[in-house]
Amino acid sequence: MVLVAAWTSSAATTSPAAPAGRGLIRHVVIIIQENRTIDNLFNGFPGANTVGYGKNSKGEMVRLHEVSLNAPYDLSHTHASFVAQFAQGNMDGFDHTYFACNKDAPARACPDPQTAAYGRVPQSEIEPYWDMARNYTLADDTFETNQGPSFPSHQYLISGTSTVADGAALRVAENPLTPNGETTGGGCDADPTTSVAVIDRDGSESASVYPCFERATLMHEAGAAHLTWRYYQAAAGAGLWNAPDAIRSVRDGDAFGAVVAPSAQVLDDIYEGHLANIVWVTPTAAASDHPGVTDGTGPMWVASIVDAIGESSYWNDTAIFVTWDDWGGWFDHVTPPVYNSYELGFRVPLIVISPYAKEGYVSHVQHEYGSILKFTEESFGLPSMGTTDARADDLADCFDFNGPMHGFSHIRTTYSPQYFLHQPISKEPADDDW
Repeated sequence: MVLVAAWTSSAATTSPAAPAGRGLIRHVVIIIQENRTIDNLFNGFPGANTVGYGKNSKGEMVRLHEVSLNAPYDLSHTHASFVAQFAQGNMDGFDHTYFACNKDAPARACPDPQTAAYGRVPQSEIEPYWDMARNYTLADDTFETNQGPSFPSHQYLISGTSTVADGAALRVAENPLTPNGETTGGGCDADPTTSVAVIDRDGSESASVYPCFERATLMHEAGAAHLTWRYYQAAAGAGLWNAPDAIRSVRDGDAFGAVVAPSAQVLDDIYEGHLANIVWVTPTAAASDHPGVTDGTGPMWVASIVDAIGESSYWNDTAIFVTWDDWGGWFDHVTPPVYNSYELGFRVPLIVISPYAKEGYVSHVQHEYGSILKFTEESFGLPSMGTTDARADDLADCFDFNGPMHGFSHIRTTYSPQYFLHQPISKEPADDDW
């Protein structure tokens, strides 16, 4: 893979210029789901750049077949899998994708290895997502910033990077593992034998470190500005999606009380008038959209949060971003721009929901995870972390802060918020992202 840019610096910079929306947005809610691409989740969405066929390594065109959201198999989405699928920019290596069927899955549910990655989810199973995109903005040119699985992706979503420390040359590239290859979760609460592979500028993953770091995060910036933040997660402790646990100064600091479990507590906090200024929401495994573990309730889970905010007093000053933490091994036809040995990855969906979001708009502007961070920094006058938030755009094309505010459009769903509030705390393994 050709390197076209150096790693970006992680040194903090001065506050960004005031955007049109500063002072209008007082709450940013980042809802993070799992493992989907635009071609997989929004195939055929009006105005979106999707295709019905994908090329394989033999030069053949493979039809994207319908795959249920809760199909009982998972595709490999390690950095090595990205490299194989990317195929030096030819985007034709998806027939080399490894996958694993659930142990209790019938043989007929396991796909053809040559076409497993060439799947699209039926619209009928994800109608709430399509309603959100139809009513507000779908950004179809949003790229996963990193070229790897969940653990580093969630670090990018709080720091704009996965470096092992501010200014470090090495970045976390994979999910943490114990010596026997188990994915028990990463973070400062991880088993002492746990390590995670790191990647250098040349693309080598020959080194590994304990998955506990010290670097700047948006949480630090918020705290310094006396803003409130919350990070909602399924359960306490180490976990692939439990990003704050992997930042030592957050994990051991007084602010760690802002890490809240279970995830559904966000609904009570909205209803009770306790929504923080900056919020991250991660799901349970069942509601995650992650292949092989989800039960298909992800669209309803997200809709319950969006509806709770939309039907509250928070609606008028909130921006909601719904995104997916990595591509999950699924086919996508758009070649990502490659900046270095680990950035950027394949496209993931991004839905922008706000009274100021453009209605029925499909953004074809290039975005990445750093774009969400940059929008947040600009909205609250926070300094840049000097990571990927510095180079990213600020999602300005998705908003109109000069026109009238839009009223909220209720998202139809078959599961009520009470369903999620009454779910028991889940410590089910999220995924292994092998």
